[in-house]
Amino acid sequence: MKVKVNRNAAKALKKMMEQEEAQGKLFRVYVTSIHGDHAHYDLMLDTPTENDVVVTSDKEIDFILDKNDPTLNSIWIQYFQLPKEEWLITNPTMGVHHHH
Repeated sequence: MKVKVNRNAAKALKKMMEQEEAQGKLFRVYVTSIHGDHAHYDLMLDTPTENDVVVTSDKEIDFILDKNDPTLNSIWIQYFQLPKEEWLITNPTMGVHHHH
């Protein structure tokens, strides 16, 4: 399993990790729902369980993924500020995505 993060997302995520409520936690990428051929992803702060794997992204940020969920393999997390502030979490290998 792997996670890729764009430069803007890495800056935003690292800033979030500096906040007090993030202490001792990691970002979990998870599927909120699946509709036909696409899934909706989201992020939250959490701690790993026995069903999880911790994956270090290309920008050296650790993420929690459910090791039994194939839709979480090869996640790409992007953050854009223009034309509007927006998170985009995709899985290019499966053609599934979510705008957050």
